[in-house]
Amino acid sequence: MNIFRSVRAVAGAEGDGDGTGSIDWAAVADAAKNATDPGPLELAAKEREGYATDVRDARRRLREVGEVEFEVPATIEVQNRHHWIDANIRTFERVMRPVEMRGQVPLPGLTRVVNTGTMAFMLSFLGKNVLGQYDPLLLAEPPAEGEEAEHGLYFVHPNIVRVAEMLDVDYPRFRRWIAFHEVSHAAEFGAAPWLSDHLERRMEDGLEGLAEGQFDREAFKDLDTAMTAVEGYAELLMDRAFDDDYEDLREKLDEKRKSGGPVGILVRRLLGLGLKRRQYERGAAFFEAVADERGVAAASAVWEGPENLPTDEELDSPWMWISRVDP
Repeated sequence: MNIFRSVRAVAGAEGDGDGTGSIDWAAVADAAKNATDPGPLELAAKEREGYATDVRDARRRLREVGEVEFEVPATIEVQNRHHWIDANIRTFERVMRPVEMRGQVPLPGLTRVVNTGTMAFMLSFLGKNVLGQYDPLLLAEPPAEGEEAEHGLYFVHPNIVRVAEMLDVDYPRFRRWIAFHEVSHAAEFGAAPWLSDHLERRMEDGLEGLAEGQFDREAFKDLDTAMTAVEGYAELLMDRAFDDDYEDLREKLDEKRKSGGPVGILVRRLLGLGLKRRQYERGAAFFEAVADERGVAAASAVWEGPENLPTDEELDSPWMWISRVDP
């Protein structure tokens, strides 16, 4: 970790040659990695097999419980923090592209340095805290003809080990819990090939509005509703499929996040991580109610088409959704 080199990378942020580039993504990657200890990634053969076994078991159990067919991504990586930053630079760049294309801004040099520093700080913070990730490739370029999109399943090994130690929980059990959660997301997107396109359209609508200096409330509300369904269904599958009680893991992890200090709490709020927790809780309550009444397979009907997604009102009134989708 080298903070001086990180600051120097941000200060030297450059544009696209015509002075319009509002973020220097090469400098973002350089600064984020220089501000982040990559962490150790020496894995014995037994530990690599542990990750592979956790993923295989999660796929089998989630297929059985959810009665959904899906495959895990071909790309499954056990990463250090720098690997995760490299993998996500492209995602951040895709998401910010509509805003960047807005064109000239006042004081472009200063704006570029501030934006580059902000993005580097966000990626560094997330790189130190993300445990696992399923990458649905939102806003990615379509694959070439005859090729398939390469979704990824990532596990940030140094963070998993560090958090297991901090929480004083069994590391293999904690690692397995993370694997089940991320494979739950793979199950959703695998069972609903339309889901990525649906989320992309709402993201594009919202981002285009921001690029024009407007806030498309409906687009972001629809996106929040869809993501609440995504997070809630994953919680349902986790609850029904994980082969151990995990309430203590959730409670300890939540307590750690709440006691992360004022800076950490502020950053989580700015990054919307508190919103994600609310999505977990609200979505999980909806799907638990549906599953208790009609079974997990009935809850899985949400992925048959975008028309089956719950509305914002239905998330708080599961019976409305049941009556509409499974009368």
